[in-house]
Amino acid sequence: MIRKVLIANRGEIAVRVMRSCREMGIVSVAVYSDADEASMHVRYADEAYYIGAAPSSESYLNMEKILEVARQCKADAIHPGYGFLSENADFSQRCQDAGLIFIGPGPEAIRSMGDKITARKNMIAAGVPVVPGTTEPISDDSKAVDVIREIGLPVMIKASAGGGGKGMRLVKEESEVESAIRMARSEAAASFGNDAVYIEKFIDSPHHIEFQILADKHGNVIHLFERECSVQRRHQKIVEETPSPLITPDVREAMGAAAVAAAKAVNYSGAGTIEFIVDDNQNYYFLEMNTRLQVEHPITERVVGVDLVKEMIRIAQGDVLWLRQEDLKQDGHAIECRIYAEDPDNNFMPSPGRIAHITEPKGLGVRCDGYIYEGYEIPIYYDPMISKLICWSRTREGAIARMKRALYEYKITGVKTNIRFLERIMGCPAFIDGNYNTQFIEKNQPCLVGPQENDTKNEDRAIMAIFVDYLSKIDKFETKVVAREGTADWKVTGRKKSLFN
Repeated sequence: MIRKVLIANRGEIAVRVMRSCREMGIVSVAVYSDADEASMHVRYADEAYYIGAAPSSESYLNMEKILEVARQCKADAIHPGYGFLSENADFSQRCQDAGLIFIGPGPEAIRSMGDKITARKNMIAAGVPVVPGTTEPISDDSKAVDVIREIGLPVMIKASAGGGGKGMRLVKEESEVESAIRMARSEAAASFGNDAVYIEKFIDSPHHIEFQILADKHGNVIHLFERECSVQRRHQKIVEETPSPLITPDVREAMGAAAVAAAKAVNYSGAGTIEFIVDDNQNYYFLEMNTRLQVEHPITERVVGVDLVKEMIRIAQGDVLWLRQEDLKQDGHAIECRIYAEDPDNNFMPSPGRIAHITEPKGLGVRCDGYIYEGYEIPIYYDPMISKLICWSRTREGAIARMKRALYEYKITGVKTNIRFLERIMGCPAFIDGNYNTQFIEKNQPCLVGPQENDTKNEDRAIMAIFVDYLSKIDKFETKVVAREGTADWKVTGRKKSLFN
């Protein structure tokens, strides 16, 4: 049985994992960098350990330090959250070698699904539809033209080890092929240390739909239905919902079966996500697998009624999956909005800084997963997402109305956020109608871009004025770090003092 879990992550996802641990009676262990001494996950955890300087390469990506903390605190398991080391096969292997339970898939599954060419081969073998393209890296640029003629323009040149839009080039004309391959290879080598690229048919303006799966170590695999993730900015999701307003019950059943087959094909265990692209005719194709918990997992939890983190922990310790596919159903509708500290009116530039005031929305059907508080300094070193707002209702119309209300109530001053931009999305006719795809933001600029409403600006100024005197009188908190016998000097033996104690 797992009794103590080290969460190898920070911020919102670390707090979220710790909440499930606390409900299960499991001790939670935080790790933190210089920039995160006052972070919420450090304050919430049962134990907290310092692991290095602010840059992630010196802290949250430092396997040696994280494994040393796990050894020092006698943790049974490590939960990687998402990002950082969550899809690192070497880290999964090193946890196993150290006698630790990695709460996620084994290294073989991560490797087989992390490389896109290998993943395509596995899916073809499993009978899962894939986007037409090559199953081997491009080795001869001149022969690539022949392949493209067979597939048909336009095509994408994609990095085999890629992600996040890096190592990708769109080719619309044959004259662009060689330069596109050269640039994709160069970017792939710089970003991933692997310059292998392949060719894939470009599907214009697809829908991005993913299926949540759970698989135990005894061969049992289920899916927990789909999430619609087509509202994206620069390949980054910002709004997700479930069920998808696009797909029919028959297509949902077929895609769910394909997702289960994909997981079985690589002997997967844990929580994972099978991502598909879907055209307007509901033809679907495997895109990739995320071998970890997804940012948008709360909407699945709300609609299906399953705590995915708890299930990950049970699976990791060898329990048989107790859920059966025939018992699962989608109850109501849920939407998630990602709240970022960024400036939508300045090309979405990050907006780090000190939180002057925050009022989080509450009420029936509202969940807010975050980690900031008044007086907290948002670091410049990490992703600018500061919270996730999840709203549920019996109907999609009700969920949209509730999200509008919740976003109206959500007040943050001291830094710029995308809250008003998300409000505009909720009010956009194309979103309300459910008639949108991955080109939603580009195609709906008139209703998404514009100056902030004057009343909102004035309200923000008033809130800041009220709090400026209050915040100016607060003394800085002190952090006490003491070495105890049998521990390293980075053991935090006292909790951080609240700014408002």
